[in-house]
Parts: sequence; C-alpha cells; structure tokens
Amino acid sequence: MDRLREIAASFVAPGPTGVAIRDSLKCLTGQDQRVLRLVGGLLGSLASRDLKARCATRLYHDTDQWAQRKRALTGQSSSRWAGSITKATHDQWALARRGQLAYIQNLQADIDMIARRLSLPVGVKGSKGSPGGYRSRQEWFAKSRRLHLLQDRLQRERADREAGRVRVVRGGRKLLRNRHNIQTAQLTEAKWRMRWEAERWFLQADGESGKRYGNETIRVSPDGEVSIKLPAPLAGLANAPHGRYVLACRIGFRHRGQQWADRVQTNRAVAYRIHFDVGRDRWYLTASWQIPPVRTIPLDAVRSGGLIGVDTNADHLAAWRLDAHGNPVGEPRRFDYHLSGSAPHRDAQVRHALICLLHWAKRHRLAIAIEDLDFTTEKTREKRGRRKRFRQLVSSMPVGRLRSRLVSMAAELGIAIVAVDPAYTSRWGAQHWQRPLTTRTRKTTRHDAAAVAIGRRALGCPIRRRTQPPPPHRSDVVGHRTVQAASDIPGREETRPRIPGPQRRSVGAGRGAKAGDQCAHNRSGHTAERESWHQDSLPLSP
Repeated sequence: MDRLREIAASFVAPGPTGVAIRDSLKCLTGQDQRVLRLVGGLLGSLASRDLKARCATRLYHDTDQWAQRKRALTGQSSSRWAGSITKATHDQWALARRGQLAYIQNLQADIDMIARRLSLPVGVKGSKGSPGGYRSRQEWFAKSRRLHLLQDRLQRERADREAGRVRVVRGGRKLLRNRHNIQTAQLTEAKWRMRWEAERWFLQADGESGKRYGNETIRVSPDGEVSIKLPAPLAGLANAPHGRYVLACRIGFRHRGQQWADRVQTNRAVAYRIHFDVGRDRWYLTASWQIPPVRTIPLDAVRSGGLIGVDTNADHLAAWRLDAHGNPVGEPRRFDYHLSGSAPHRDAQVRHALICLLHWAKRHRLAIAIEDLDFTTEKTREKRGRRKRFRQLVSSMPVGRLRSRLVSMAAELGIAIVAVDPAYTSRWGAQHWQRPLTTRTRKTTRHDAAAVAIGRRALGCPIRRRTQPPPPHRSDVVGHRTVQAASDIPGREETRPRIPGPQRRSVGAGRGAKAGDQCAHNRSGHTAERESWHQDSLPLSP
C-alpha cells in the first residue's frame, strides 16, 4: 500500500503588492521616434556595459562597487539614469542566479529519476506515481549515456554557482539563437536586427516620492504630457528647458486611470517604461507603482458562507458552488480558454475566463478555492517517461500566470482566494463524488468532481461523503457504511473472526477437519456453537 503524503493546510492567498498599467503612445512624430531610438540605444549600450561589470564582480559585490559603477555611468547620462541602470542590471543578475538554481534542481531531479529506473530490471512495470524500468536494452543504454551527460552538466553548473558565474544575454537567449536559424523563425536578417536592437534598448526609470509628478527622469503630467530627461551626450536634442524633450502626443490610461492620476497629483512615486513593439510598430508606455498589501480575511470568515471550488485544466476551468457544509449547490460551470496562437491571444483567453469566473463569484458573494499548483518538478523530461503528450499538456497549463492574475483581479472585486493542497483531489473527487452527482440529465466529469473535492478541502471538510444513518439492526443486510470508525475507537467494526466448520460456505457439510466428528452434526450441542461471537455497537464517526 502506498503511503500518502501529508496534506498541507489551506490558507487565504495574500493580495498583490504592485500595479502596472499600459497604454500606447499614438501620433508620434518622426522626430519623437528618432529621439526615443537614440536615447534607448545610448542607454542600452551603457546597460550592457554595466551588466558586464556586475557579472565580473560575481559574489564579491558590495555597496562601494555599486557606487563606483553608478559614478562611471553618471558622466555619460545622468545620476538618475545611472541609478535606474545599475538597479536594473543587478535585478537581472539576481534573476539569472535564481534561474541557475532552478536549473540545478531540475538536473538533479532528472539524474535521480534516471538512476532509479536504471537500477530496475528491464521491462519492469512501475507503480502508482513512479515509472518502472526501461522497456528495452537499447533504451537502457541510451539513458545510461544521458545520465553521464547530465552529471557532467550538473557538475559544471554547480561549479559556476559556487564561483558566482552567471550567463546573461540582454535581449533574450531565444532571440539570440534565432539569429542562427532565421529561416526556421520565419524572420529576415533586417527584421531580426530591428527586433534585437529594440529588445536591448533601455528606457525605464524608477519613481521618487516628493518629486514633481513622482518621477524626474520620465515625467508624465496629469493631463498626459510625456517628457524625458535627455542624457548628457544627447542634450542638444532638447525642446524644453533643463535638457528635457517633450513628446508631441499625450497619453491617457483607461485602466486604473483615476488611481494613477491621484498618485501623480500628490507627487507619489510612479515608475515608467517605454518600449517598442516591432510586430505592431507601436510605442508603449507602462506605469507601475507599489500598493499596500491587502488585509487578508480570516479563513473562518471565508468559510462561513460557502465558496466555489475551481479545478484548473489545460483548456478550461471546472467550477462548482458549495454551501458552508460542503454540499454541491446548483449545476457545475465550465469556463473555457484556448492556449493557441500568440502570447497576447493566450493571455486574453486566460483573462476572459477569469473575468467570467469572478463575475459569477461576485454575483453569489462567495470566495474561490483553487489548487496551489506548482509544476516545477512535474515538467522534467524524465518524470513521465515516454508520455510526451502528457508532458506537453502539463507544460502548457498557465499555472503561474493564471494564479497571479486571479489574485490581482479578485483583490479589485473584494473576493477572497483560498489556496489548497492539490494532493489527490482529482483521484478522490472521482472516487467519491463523480458517480453520486451523475444523473440522467447531468453527466458529471472527473474535473467537476475534482472541483467539489477542492472546495470541501478549503472548507475543512473531508473529501469523502457524510456518514449514512445507523442501520435498524446489526445485520449486514443494509450494507456497509461509507465512512468507518477510526482504528483507535473502542468497539469499532472489525473483520469477523473466521470460525472453521460446516457453517462456513467454504467448507461444506460432511467435509473438512470435522467430517468424521458426529458431534459436529449436532448443531445444538456442539462446542463450537456454545462459543458464540458478539459484535459491539458501532459508534458513529464525527
């Protein structure tokens, strides 16, 4: 029997700590685009140089070296541009370190899985949750070679991490590799060069409270006027006092525009980023700021009125409403999304499904229970063996993006999100709820039953159904109960002791060990009948 892992406690997910909004810069003149390209190219070259200096210091970086890097950039740009560049490059280096650690953990997981399967005989079937041995000697030999390759790769990565060495590409490694496969990426050299330069531009500045409109480097007034503080080498392009360049267009944020205007009018910090989308040939401005964390509602208060259990799948969200006692109410709901096409299209599909779910929850004034999924270890190549389609299915699920968007969107509507442990929800939901909830007019799917299991776990109820009423008598005519008493409760129902003799159907009359005993045929006087067995009463489990 497989040992079940410990189920983590449910908790109310904390709200977001930041806000980001975006709008396009329309009606830019040729001179505006020229200035933005020059400023982005100059600051991008400085950012590349600073990133190289930051990677060279490795783990021996301190505040003095940070100040030295900033002084080296200040003369070629400005003090505020230099501060934004040094902070961005340090964050990029830290991100590369976290990615390096995650890669090492994935390599170790692959090595452990291959070593385990190599230790098993060829052709041995696996048990629940773990694959067995390899199917053939050829596959076993190929995996043994791959094991040595992964071990060498893991040794190099660990040596790099101990030395503080990271490998970072400004502009993205994927785009860099596309340069050697332009035809496969369906790009021309000119288009690739334009996209490569646009990704390496640097046009972002952190906000500063107390300064005019919350940012001195990229300033946006409440009426939408955008002005940029030009670096020292490009000060001759200024069209406004104090070395600033004012764009000809004006911007107005439709989403959270009033919140942004309130911060700008009170001179609170707002960070801005200007970037160019090569595919759409448009310039965009992104504004972001920090918000105080949303006060978390106690879990008991969330459970008081029931909630909605949601099961996350690769192409839809399965949801079912539950009352405070864990009973399904109404009909199950399904919110579809198609993860195909471009990244903006996939993101729009996820947002549309979440909006429909949140509007349904707001209409009934209920919280939402969702699995605290993390497929970091599930995406490894060796986890599922030859099940390539299943690995692609797991990898395609937008777990991180869906969770972050759901939390941020629910916080705006005042809806609490309860995260539960995803262990065994699909299996136990299908076992205990799929068949009872299926009727002639409703076909309950496995995902619908999993949504019920997720909701019951968030409510603190067991996934199994409630105990049936006690039978009118102690015989087994009425059948067994759905929930048995715990093993430590005295007087619980146990297995009946086996009494040998002709009473058992397995031993016929006149046969067995007592076939020659004439006393055994006397039912009223036999000693075995005098030793009657009595079953104690069965207490109901709580």
